[in-house]
Amino acid sequence: MMKKKIFYIDGKSLTVENSAEIVENNIKLKLSRSSVSKINASRKLVEKWIRKKEVVYGINTGFGEFKDIIISPEDTEKLQRNLILSHSSGIGKYLPDVIVRLMLLFRINSLAKGNSGIRIELIEFLINIFNKNIVPLVPSQGSVGSSGDLAPLSHMALTIIGEGRCKLNGEVMGSRDALKKCGMKPIKLSSKEGLALTNGTQMMSAFLCKSLYDSILLSKLSDISASASVEASRGTSKAFSDILQKARPHKGQIVTAKNLRKLLAGSGIMKSHKECAKVQDAYSIRCIPQVHGAVKDTIEYCKKVLETEINSANDNPLIFPETGEHIEGGNFHGEPLALAADFLGIAVSELGSISERRIARLVDGSLSGLPRFLTKKGGINSGMMIAQYTAASLASENKVLAHPASVDSIPTSANQEDHNSMGSIASRKCLNIVNNVRKIIAIEFLCAMQGITLLRPLKAGKGIERAYGLIRKKVSSLDEDRIISDDIQNAMLVIFDKDFLKSIEKVSGKLE
Repeated sequence: MMKKKIFYIDGKSLTVENSAEIVENNIKLKLSRSSVSKINASRKLVEKWIRKKEVVYGINTGFGEFKDIIISPEDTEKLQRNLILSHSSGIGKYLPDVIVRLMLLFRINSLAKGNSGIRIELIEFLINIFNKNIVPLVPSQGSVGSSGDLAPLSHMALTIIGEGRCKLNGEVMGSRDALKKCGMKPIKLSSKEGLALTNGTQMMSAFLCKSLYDSILLSKLSDISASASVEASRGTSKAFSDILQKARPHKGQIVTAKNLRKLLAGSGIMKSHKECAKVQDAYSIRCIPQVHGAVKDTIEYCKKVLETEINSANDNPLIFPETGEHIEGGNFHGEPLALAADFLGIAVSELGSISERRIARLVDGSLSGLPRFLTKKGGINSGMMIAQYTAASLASENKVLAHPASVDSIPTSANQEDHNSMGSIASRKCLNIVNNVRKIIAIEFLCAMQGITLLRPLKAGKGIERAYGLIRKKVSSLDEDRIISDDIQNAMLVIFDKDFLKSIEKVSGKLE
């Protein structure tokens, strides 16, 4: 629980929401009492096995294909250090700070379960790094998502031993210098600790967490932008009736239709065409509950997978003080996350795909009944013509990104590790999809609000009118051509501000 901006780490209480809050608001971490006892118990077992010279993978053996090579006691410390140095083989752009801090948070939480055999000093050191906002520089490429995110986690661990580079208060510097500035010295790793730091699924978990956190908001915003498009295209709300949804009672579908009804309540535009000859709307309008609802259900499933993972022990071997045994297994395998990330990416890309189709209808005068490309002076002005091109480009890019990474596998470590999840790739591209859809939704807001402007003096539903007013404070109606890219950026600033949704919910009621 959080109290006075402190979160007590116990290995079992992280969620998508509180993880994002901890990282975004620089909430400090503290180890719970229950975790201290568990960590100490598993460490005692490791030290017992070392004294008895019992052969345990990664404690007194080599790694991967070198599993059969026994390491002498005097080389134990060097073994753990060499593991981190040799596995720091990542490449590519450095991960965003938010992803690295989520990685660090998740690794601390996993170690706090007390199944990793580390000293209490190591986890306290990690917590200190997190609390002092030291952010290791971690390359984005190099993980195959089994044996965990070995390369990224090794780069993260470099800072702990005073190697590599990191950021301190946004300034890039050598890790040793950063630790010194914070009154810390690099830690010397003991038996099992290098392995415990690098075996895990924390990079893919971090990307999936960020994607889920953004997708939960994006799902609600998509309902608002879609409702605005319903208004602008003079669609009917009949297809959103509760009785219709309950005839096919998928939870997300029912929730989405409920959101739409709230947002469209009191619409003067709807009343103005109640007796029109149109029998039913196109799928991109009529089937909003079915499509958006399926995405909501997918988000809920993926959230459950992710929250199970970030509260799990996922290195190897795991230590079980209650039975006095060590078990060499595969909890580091990223398959659950890989499948979830691919699934989420596919689902969110569909939010963008159906949004782009609504945009296309709005700019097509023959379909919308509005001035072509949403401009009164067509010809000399192109209006929102190329905004739809941009949305189409992003939707098309998402179709490529949505191809699953989890169906691939390339063997590593001389075929000892012969099936890999590619979860890191799945989770990285999932966030790219989410970011693309954020832009598509912003374009839909712009086009829908322009359509509503063209229908004045008719008013939309209360929720949509509130959204209209908020957007118009930053983006004026399009009377003459101007730089549309600026409008898209400004719209994003408005709709993804934390107060945008809150303000709409004040008049429409809570959206789910």
